[in-house]
Amino acid sequence: MSSVAPADLPVAGGKGELEVDVMREPKAARVKRRLTSRTATVVALIIAVLWTIPTFGLFISSFRPEPLIKTTGWWTIFENPGFTLENYQEVLFSASGSAPQLGSYFVNSLVIAIPATIFPLVIASMAAYAFAWIKFKGSAALFVLVFALQIVPLQMALIPLLQIFSATILPWQRQVNEVIPILPDDSFLPVWIAHTVFALPLAIFLLHNFISEIPGEVIEAARVDGASHSQIFFRVVLPLALPAIASFAIFQFLWVWNDLLVALVFTDGTADTAPLTQRLAELVGSRGQEWQRLTAAAFVSLVVPLIVFFSLQRYFVRGLLAGSTKG
Repeated sequence: MSSVAPADLPVAGGKGELEVDVMREPKAARVKRRLTSRTATVVALIIAVLWTIPTFGLFISSFRPEPLIKTTGWWTIFENPGFTLENYQEVLFSASGSAPQLGSYFVNSLVIAIPATIFPLVIASMAAYAFAWIKFKGSAALFVLVFALQIVPLQMALIPLLQIFSATILPWQRQVNEVIPILPDDSFLPVWIAHTVFALPLAIFLLHNFISEIPGEVIEAARVDGASHSQIFFRVVLPLALPAIASFAIFQFLWVWNDLLVALVFTDGTADTAPLTQRLAELVGSRGQEWQRLTAAAFVSLVVPLIVFFSLQRYFVRGLLAGSTKG
């Protein structure tokens, strides 16, 4: 006696079963399968190579003598060999006007970038927790307003912000200095505030998206145990949100480290407050004839961002993949 499978049931191994499996496959799994395919890997490798070629050429040029840099391309290194450390010596140790030392400007960039990364992260993480887990009147409208601030161009806010600083921050700073001289007139306070203000909308939006995906059972369990909002924030939310915080910290540090516009507006431009990017622009010379020093100086400026990225790389990857398991 033979039995025939019903027509509405998919035959094992047939096309219908494959379609059902694809439909049941989570969206994140389908995206991951496509991104990890052989074609995607080849395309990613090609993009990585093309993206790395300019940096590699900059590295080779930084060790070439000035005559070779100005007359031949870096890709002719085997036809026109040459190796010298003179470019780095002039940039790092020379005190002449054409090749000033980068040491003080390097320190200025660190003094600007580190607080300008910490301040918005601290404020944004607390604001993101409040928007995600503290219900108050007008929270939704306020969050939309904060999100909408991202569309305001940076250039439009520079002059109004500078006027506000001149009317409020600088007089307050002078009054503080009369009592406790902790903030001199050439301090980095204006540029710290500027970078913090410009970073807050995006930081709050990104961290809110991550913190709001924390399971509600975890928050409720902490509340049942008698934890206050501050205890929940520091003991539960911050450890879980560390990948997202580290991811934005990398972006914010790189943005501030490579910034020139905000630093030119909110610093006095002297060696006491000017960042490394300003000195890199001046190293080229009035007619661009000194750009051989720029290769060495630019590669020096790459060292700190590379250290920051590779030291936080594991958190960076986890932060980018956060929430991707939702179907």
